[in-house]
Amino acid sequence: MCGIVGYLGNRDVVEVLISGLSRLEYRGYDSAGISVMENNQVSMVKAQGKLRNLESRLEHTSLDSHMGIGHTRWATHGAPSDVNSHPHNSNNNRISVVHNGIIENYMELRDKLVKLGYKFLSDTDTEVIPNLVDHYYDGDLLEAVRKTTQELKGSYALGVISIDEPDRIVATRKDSPLVVGLGENEYFIASDVPAVLNYTKEFVYLNDGEFAVLSRDALAFYSNDGEKVDRESTEITWSAESAEKGGYAHFTIKEIYEQPKALKDTMTSRIVPGQRIKLDDIHITKDMLMNYSRIYIIACGTAYHAGLIGKVAIESLSRIPVEVDVASEFRYRNPVIDSRTLVITISQSGETADTLAVLRESQNLGARVIAITNVVGSSIAREADDVFYTWAGPEIGVASTKAYLTMLVAVYCIAIYFAELLGTQDAEYLEAIKVEMLTLPEKVAEILKDTTKVEKFADKIHEERDIFYLGRGLDYQIAVEASLKLKELSYIHSEAYPGGELKHGSIALIEEGISVITSLTQRDLFEKMQSNIKEVVSRGAKVLAITYENNTEVEKYSDEVIYIPNTMDIIAPILAVVPTQLLAYYVALYKGLDVDKPRNLAKSVTVE
Repeated sequence: MCGIVGYLGNRDVVEVLISGLSRLEYRGYDSAGISVMENNQVSMVKAQGKLRNLESRLEHTSLDSHMGIGHTRWATHGAPSDVNSHPHNSNNNRISVVHNGIIENYMELRDKLVKLGYKFLSDTDTEVIPNLVDHYYDGDLLEAVRKTTQELKGSYALGVISIDEPDRIVATRKDSPLVVGLGENEYFIASDVPAVLNYTKEFVYLNDGEFAVLSRDALAFYSNDGEKVDRESTEITWSAESAEKGGYAHFTIKEIYEQPKALKDTMTSRIVPGQRIKLDDIHITKDMLMNYSRIYIIACGTAYHAGLIGKVAIESLSRIPVEVDVASEFRYRNPVIDSRTLVITISQSGETADTLAVLRESQNLGARVIAITNVVGSSIAREADDVFYTWAGPEIGVASTKAYLTMLVAVYCIAIYFAELLGTQDAEYLEAIKVEMLTLPEKVAEILKDTTKVEKFADKIHEERDIFYLGRGLDYQIAVEASLKLKELSYIHSEAYPGGELKHGSIALIEEGISVITSLTQRDLFEKMQSNIKEVVSRGAKVLAITYENNTEVEKYSDEVIYIPNTMDIIAPILAVVPTQLLAYYVALYKGLDVDKPRNLAKSVTVE
């Protein structure tokens, strides 16, 4: 979960690398560093802490170079420190490497290299790589890197430079993302497109086991066997400004306010009144669907919470049993998977390590896999049998907001698509859902017009240590995601419970002054949920309720009520979760925390 960037061209390399790292800092921010080629020597500058620390050190240097590599780190092996920061050099300083991923057999390789006379300065797994490249170097950097990767077990995206080939960068990847950018007489490598989008819009997404060689006069790609291959580039339609804050205080709040557009974009061309759902990249027929004995939805974190709602939607509309599981658990429990299994994986980045592993193992066992992802060309998108792209655009804030809402659109579209194939619901009912979904962007925008009540409640609770979320039916699935968002952004301990489970233990935690946040959007459960709210109020809780604009009865027993526009209960989570995102944001803001980069978290979990 690190970010790497590299550049070869005519620009000031330090400026390009720092610009790229600033846009990759969401991937890791406990240290950063760069290596540049200067007078046929590698000049390296590294600093523990956020990127500004590196920038401060660079102010006292006078590097003059047009080629180099950079890295922003999220620690996996070795504590954050200057020494453990990337890049890492070979003992003789002839090779410099940046790496994103985990080398699982690094201790074995380290022992081998020690016997060959190499010494190690850091605690990282990465340091074996430059020394292995040096060991294999015999006049051809590409071949040395290729031989090195044959010994590596685990995941990696690499950028490698050598003083023996001062006008060359070799890049490769396995199970970690890496893109190559093409400019005019210049080339880039990066963990993610936004890193260099202000310099180029033309990219090649490297495949696993593939190598890119960036030279002054050419860009070439090679297979794992060293054979030259042709690759077509992809033009990115995002503007460079779309990856910037655009006048907002933080990316997180900017992305919350981008949700109406993200919803609209994701539904465009897929939901058309009077027509069936159009999923051009999903090729499942009625016969195939009828043959499946089970559906699994597999994901991690917020994507997993989207899967929980997907389960309800698919079971309710298409009447197919669905099981939802966390990828990191599912892959190790020997699940029942065969050719009659359909697996739906959800990953914002399309690179989530555990989810990707489930995808591959499921396919090996004969299952068909649908991927829901926000990143075109990502590993999960490329390897799945079918793909649903959520068109949320780049999401920089570590805590997912707009990507989550578009994931919900995806699972609802798939649920309706299945129902239309199987004929499990009345066509008029499905049409009503589709028409109502098209109104959701405008309704989310309406919620975002006035955040006064949310801000007021956030101020009231921001110093608390424990907060509880309650809900029934789909409202409970909202509570689970809302609780995670508060934990991620504010570091306040919070728990989500089904309202009906209060009497089975959790009500013992309710005491005078405790805050409880609940949503009431499932009309057939209103009365039961109201009873649950009264139970906690009678024990001293202060309550924030989120409900439809005509359900004013809730005001009688709630301290604050956030009203959302009326909609159909089945798709209500798309509206009801928005106030909880705002609440988490403003609580963190009142606490003075780094909203975009919460401690210990990284945007893309590309390692186990």
